Amino acid sequence: MQYKALALDLDGTTLVGEDLPKANKLALQKAHEAGYEIIVATARWLQLAQRITDEIGVRSIAIACSGAQVYDPVAQADIFDKRLPADFVQALYDICNADRCIATVTVTDRVLLKLDGEPDLSLMGPELNWVPQLSVEQNNLPRIAAIQGSAVCQRIKEELKPRYNEVVNVFDSIGPSGKLVITITAKAANKGTALQAACDHLNIAPNRVIAFGDAENDLAMFAIAGASVAMGQASEEVKAAANYISAANYEDGVAQAIELILANGTLP
Repeated sequence: MQYKALALDLDGTTLVGEDLPKANKLALQKAHEAGYEIIVATARWLQLAQRITDEIGVRSIAIACSGAQVYDPVAQADIFDKRLPADFVQALYDICNADRCIATVTVTDRVLLKLDGEPDLSLMGPELNWVPQLSVEQNNLPRIAAIQGSAVCQRIKEELKPRYNEVVNVFDSIGPSGKLVITITAKAANKGTALQAACDHLNIAPNRVIAFGDAENDLAMFAIAGASVAMGQASEEVKAAANYISAANYEDGVAQAIELILANGTLP
């Protein structure tokens, strides 16, 4: 089969910490020059995804917020946008405000950062806004919330996940620091649905896409892509769902897999 696009998770896959390794950057540039569409698919916010595509040197569709947003940089418009329900957001904020945690909440054009103690604002991106407490904006509900903090995460899983299981996704993932983070989106928002929307917009069949990932929220993308690549440090569940297991992200796993694709047109 002739593949036409690569869909790549960022944290734990294409990136090491906050950095894009040189080998991955060069491999993605070679793939783009060879005619592959490069689709970034991240749990983080759009501005970060765009900084990575700018660093690679491509202008392409971005899947952000774990599939809650799909953005076309040419049209400068969303082609997919799903928000968390208001009653869930209020319950989530009540838990986050009651205990110590780091909460990153992405709304329309801002990223709210809730943590105890004001951070060094000079080290934050322009889209980040520190808030000591989270409050619901009815006309600007979040696309995604990422929560770090063992006690708060446990409460969310025990109190909110069973109650809202039919309307929200709650996934474990690993953040840039290597610590466990739970990511929360509306049920209709996942990387698989978002990849389908991106493919429809680009007029590419999903089975012509190779997806790269390392975490639970990448499985929906694996399910509709024509082939999938798991990073070497991924969980056994993610590896079992993939067609090919590459090296770990910190061993240039993305670059190694892309070199095989460019050499053979497919994966082993």
